[in-house]
Amino acid sequence: QVQLVETGGGLVQAGGSLRLSCAASGRTFSDYNMGWFRQAPGKEREFVGFITWTVRTTYYTDSVKGRFTISRDNAKNTVYLQMNNLKPEDTAVYYCAASRRGAGDSQNDYDYWGQGTQVTVSS
Repeated sequence: QVQLVETGGGLVQAGGSLRLSCAASGRTFSDYNMGWFRQAPGKEREFVGFITWTVRTTYYTDSVKGRFTISRDNAKNTVYLQMNNLKPEDTAVYYCAASRRGAGDSQNDYDYWGQGTQVTVSS
């Protein structure tokens, strides 16, 4: 089992930045690929990006490329989502997720989920 807790959400103006953290406990964090997803009101949960556990390859959905960066600190059992140049359409609850099976852009690729943290971007 892996327990995930996201922090760092909040209210920010358009063009601003936030850094989300996802702290993991339980199994060996460094063995897991980590993903970020988000869910806006009235919409399906969507993929944001992932980082692999081996060579730390990252991959992002097109709408956040160049603005969001995922990194991880295995010594701290934490993965980060740095969000720059935020837009109102980035408003959502952000979730981190963990997978031993492989990194992907589908919710089905992930086995463990955090409870989410709210990000609100005002215009």
